Amino acid sequence: MKFLKPFLLSVCLGASMGAFSTAALAECEDGRTCFEPDVAIDNVVNKIMEARHAIDNGADSQSIIKLIKDAKRLNKEINANDLVDRHRQKAAKFLNLAIKEVKQSALQPADSHLLEAEKRYKALHALL
Repeated sequence: MKFLKPFLLSVCLGASMGAFSTAALAECEDGRTCFEPDVAIDNVVNKIMEARHAIDNGADSQSIIKLIKDAKRLNKEINANDLVDRHRQKAAKFLNLAIKEVKQSALQPADSHLLEAEKRYKALHALL
């Protein structure tokens, strides 16, 4: 009897923790967008290409900044491993530099920063 009570208590406690574990329920919920790493990288690259296309077509600064910020937002969806995350953060720095250049109306340096960011994001596919 001395052994049975602690055993049953630990089994019930373990079962209740496992039943309500948030890690077990950490899937894509309604209202939340989840992408595979390859798809997320492609989405970021597409937004960067849209921003570069907008620069080439002479769009206004606010629309270019909005496209770059959309790429930064999509950047956060890339979840793979620590190595990919470090390289993702390094590539995101070029998006910040591009925003800074667009705010200063220097579109040529912004385009070169976006081109470098695009190359770095495309290189993430090899790290998966």
